[in-house]
Amino acid sequence: MNEPTNTPVFDSTPPAPEPFYKVWIKALTKPNEQAYSEIATSPDASPNKAYLWLAISYILTFFVVMLVVFVSTSNLYGGSLGNALGSSLIAVICGAPIGAVIGVLVYALEIAIIQWVAKLFKGTGTYSQLIYVFAAFTAPLTLISGVISLFSLIPFIGLCFSIVSIGLGIYSLVLMVTATKAVNNFGWGEAIGSVFLPGIVIGLLCGCLVVGVMMLLGPMIGDVFSTINQSLIY
Repeated sequence: MNEPTNTPVFDSTPPAPEPFYKVWIKALTKPNEQAYSEIATSPDASPNKAYLWLAISYILTFFVVMLVVFVSTSNLYGGSLGNALGSSLIAVICGAPIGAVIGVLVYALEIAIIQWVAKLFKGTGTYSQLIYVFAAFTAPLTLISGVISLFSLIPFIGLCFSIVSIGLGIYSLVLMVTATKAVNNFGWGEAIGSVFLPGIVIGLLCGCLVVGVMMLLGPMIGDVFSTINQSLIY
């Protein structure tokens, strides 16, 4: 007669992937290391899904921003809202896909640089994990920023929403540092350095490039102004 054993039975079924909106809500409302670690290690985490989220958010936000631009222009020059909406729709159809692709490529490059710096600080995460976590809060924040731009059309109240937009930008930086720390499993100093050092280095390089170009073009610009002054005198 076989006796029952007390050996526990473990369920080997992997957890089901969460719907995108639950992932977004968790990333926005639970900015802590545990939540971001769970998102990074979820079975549904992949760069392709992150690219899709970002592309959709860029296209929708582009439409809203173009609508704001055309409505503002129509108010200044006496146009109609219907023409503004039609022009905005044409602009989205023609330019949004290209803009979304460029936006995703630039964002992917930014995350790759951040993760490369994180590796220099002995980070243990991967690019796939980092961009998935980043996209989980960047995509909804991009959509929220687009909605806020609509309220900027309202006199006086629009200024308040501009302040809210600045607050969202600061909050986004906090989320980026927290996500980098959670994914790479290191300290706050390393996380802050990973996020901000690439921007500082790129800014310095751009500044040096501008200074170098101005030094090279300085004599040429001086000759042009000298020629203009002589032509005005004579």
